[in-house]
Amino acid sequence: MGFSGFPDEAFLFYEGLEADNSKTYFGRHKQLYEEAVREPMLALADELAAEFGPAQLFRPHRDVRFAKDKSPYKTHQGAFVDLMPGIGLYVELSAAGLFTAGGVYTKAPDQVARYRAAVDEDLSGKPLEAITASLEAAGYTLHGERLKTRPRGFDAGHPRIELLRHRSLHAGMRFEPEPWVHTPQVRERVARTWRDFGPLVEWLCTHVRGSELPPR
Repeated sequence: MGFSGFPDEAFLFYEGLEADNSKTYFGRHKQLYEEAVREPMLALADELAAEFGPAQLFRPHRDVRFAKDKSPYKTHQGAFVDLMPGIGLYVELSAAGLFTAGGVYTKAPDQVARYRAAVDEDLSGKPLEAITASLEAAGYTLHGERLKTRPRGFDAGHPRIELLRHRSLHAGMRFEPEPWVHTPQVRERVARTWRDFGPLVEWLCTHVRGSELPPR
C-alpha cells in the first residue's frame, strides 16, 4: 500500500507513551505502534527513496546503558537517509507533530576539525554562511551541539564565530499535527524541505565527509 498520511492514532500513541513510558504500555499498544506509526513511516520512506535514497528507521528502544534517564522507549519515530556517515536527511514523528532536518549529526574529532577548517577558510566558509542565512530566512532553525565559548585557536571576533562554535550542524523545521499530516501531502512537504536542505548537505559532504578514524 502507498503512503496515505499518519493517522490520529499515531499521535495518540505517543501522547500515551509520554505519559507512561513503560514496557507495559508499549506491549499493550505494540500493534497500534506497528500499524499507525511504523508502517506509514516505512511507506513514506519508500516513496521518498527514488529522489533522496533509502532511509533507515530507528528502533523504538532507547539505549539506556549510560543514560540517567532510564525510560525504555523513544517518544518519537525517526528515519534517516545516510548520504555519508552521520550526514544526511531526517524525518521524525512525535506527539508534537512532524519534524524534518538535514545536516551532520556526528561529532568525530576529524570531522569537527575539517568542518572548522572549512568554515575558517573564506572560499568555503562564506558559501556556508550564505546557505545557513538563506535557510534561516526561509523559516528553518539551525540546530546542533555548540560550544558556549569560542573554539580553541579561533579569535572571538572571527566573522563566522557562531558557525565555528558548532560541533554538529543541521537545519530543521517542525510542523504541528494539522489536518494535512493525515494525508499524502506529507510526502511533498517532507520532500520540499529535504530539497531546501540540499545545499547544506552537499557542503557538508564535500568539506566534512565521513569520519576517517577507526571506530573506538
